[in-house]
Amino acid sequence: MSDRPRLVGLDVAADAAAWRAAGFDVGTDDVVRIGTTDLRLTAAPGARGLHGWTLAGAVPDGDGTLEGVRTAIAGPAPRDDAPAPPHPNGVGAIDHIVLATPDTTRTFEALDAAGFELRRVRDAGPELRQGFFLFADLVLEVVGPPEPRPEGGVGGSASLWGVTLVAPDLAAPAFGPHLGAPRDAVQAGRKIAVFDRAAGLGTRIALMTPRP
Repeated sequence: MSDRPRLVGLDVAADAAAWRAAGFDVGTDDVVRIGTTDLRLTAAPGARGLHGWTLAGAVPDGDGTLEGVRTAIAGPAPRDDAPAPPHPNGVGAIDHIVLATPDTTRTFEALDAAGFELRRVRDAGPELRQGFFLFADLVLEVVGPPEPRPEGGVGGSASLWGVTLVAPDLAAPAFGPHLGAPRDAVQAGRKIAVFDRAAGLGTRIALMTPRP
């Protein structure tokens, strides 16, 4: 395994039945394992969307958060790091997760201090900056303005915004009726499709074809 930080788990406020309807295997403990990451489907009071993550090999802030995101650190006990087999819908890995922030400079610095490696920064127009950090087997994409937004300022927290998964066939019937039509992705040679809100998956879930 890489010595980069690893995304052990994500907490998603969603109904397990919705994930099953979209073609995912859901364990009896309401966990969807994709690659080496456990998506824990929770119904915690007041929780919305992606409301926490579990990391290995990264150092969080002292208050149990990293850039305002509720963060748990995986313990030293060994665990099974073998990737899960593909789901019935063909999904076999996480391509990237998105962290939205009102202050990209501050968030870049916090992630660097926590042990993440910044590989690339891209300005996608005057209002959007993207920074790409590496987990052990997927990408963390940080998005936000080139300069801090007045409403966020230095005190505004970052938040987990969405997950993009990898699937070879974006037209597979197992995804159900709530997956949008595939279109060209920003990455050359790849297609992307996004589940609509009616799918009930609890957060923005996109699918991309594998890297060429």
